[in-house]
Amino acid sequence: MSDFRLDPRLERDTLVLGDLALCRVLMMNDARYPWLILVPRRPDLTELIDLIPADQESLFREIVEVSAALRAVHNPDKLNIGALGNIVRQLHVHIVGRFASDPAWPGPVWGHSPAHPYPAHMAGIARDRLIAALDPYGLRDGTT
Repeated sequence: MSDFRLDPRLERDTLVLGDLALCRVLMMNDARYPWLILVPRRPDLTELIDLIPADQESLFREIVEVSAALRAVHNPDKLNIGALGNIVRQLHVHIVGRFASDPAWPGPVWGHSPAHPYPAHMAGIARDRLIAALDPYGLRDGTT
């Protein structure tokens, strides 16, 4: 995986939770929404169909696992899952916990308003809770 490089915008806007078998798991740095992003650690991919079939299956499994972990931690009213790539072309999948009380409800979170970054003390707490929920799925340190 040495050719894998995270898109600079994703790197700037997220906090790394770790790596699953296929994907780097990121937490969007926006305290208004429980929002995770999966990025397959494969170079030069833009579309789901660019993955080999075995990686497509792995990605789907990891979407399900990360969705379950996010739901266990935050208990949202709805989960939004999407792979848009209109701004960041690197293949990535958003998993966003939505609440009827959130600022963008019922519309999409994308482009709604500028992010509200986590205060430093809250970012660590949010990360730790999600990392613990992802542990049963084999999450490991993603800093390498």
